[in-house]
Amino acid sequence: MGSNIHVVPHDEGWDVIHEGARYAESHHATQEEAVAAGTSQAQREHVELLIHGRDGQIRSRNSFGHDPRAVHG
Repeated sequence: MGSNIHVVPHDEGWDVIHEGARYAESHHATQEEAVAAGTSQAQREHVELLIHGRDGQIRSRNSFGHDPRAVHG
């Protein structure tokens, strides 16, 4: 399984970056554009997308693969 993808603020725009990666996959002018790019990538890779706010805190997350929080019983 691949690493999760984050949408994070960077300078005046937004980056899409794999968890633990040194460099961003892509840079976007708006958070909306970055979320769209990150969503497509997360769906292809079946990983979780974590969307951060300008303050760096995680604002939302979407799972496109195995949901690590799923309850099995």
